[in-house]
Amino acid sequence: MSDTVLYDYWRSSASYRLRIALNMVAETFRAVPVDLLAKAHRSPEHLQRNPQGLVPVLEIDGHSFTQSLSVIEYLDETRGGAFLPGDSVGRQRVRALSYVIAMEIHPVCNLNVTGHVMSLTGGGDETRVAWMRKFIGEGLAAFEVLLDSPSTGTFCHGDRPGMADICLVPQVYNARRWSVDLSACPKLVEIADRCAELKPFANAHPDKAHSDKAVR
Repeated sequence: MSDTVLYDYWRSSASYRLRIALNMVAETFRAVPVDLLAKAHRSPEHLQRNPQGLVPVLEIDGHSFTQSLSVIEYLDETRGGAFLPGDSVGRQRVRALSYVIAMEIHPVCNLNVTGHVMSLTGGGDETRVAWMRKFIGEGLAAFEVLLDSPSTGTFCHGDRPGMADICLVPQVYNARRWSVDLSACPKLVEIADRCAELKPFANAHPDKAHSDKAVR
């Protein structure tokens, strides 16, 4: 049994990112589900793992890590993932693209925020859908503009998938889940679909994670 354990939720974007990254560095891991809908992330047991009550949490190399992007950089440094370019300007660009999704779009669209908005407004599902479409749509539209750069190649930066692609694919999954209009974002859709054909991305897909919690 693998010593590396990923506490995740199948539809969590941040968990999806780490599944991709772990697959890309061929790190075998045991996935342990934390059911957000059942509020398992607020249990005393999980709060000991992460006082924020968030997923994912990764136990690896004798340590317990939180925050998906910092863990991705740890995997890059310790497993040679090449998730970030070798030059300073390139690393800044990839981080900036990643942060557009992980620090701008994702936080306002997570379960806690949307649930609180609905409790304050008394809105129903139509409120949640409108919220998701607005913030995901506007964020990805900006991301599309940022891809209009000579540094964009087959993937977000150059011709191999990196941290920005790892962030993009889960966000496009969410966009499609909420029926966000992506007609103005052909480049990012093309890149996300190209990534989806790669085994590390395909094996990390939420549908597979939901049906298969075995060691991978």
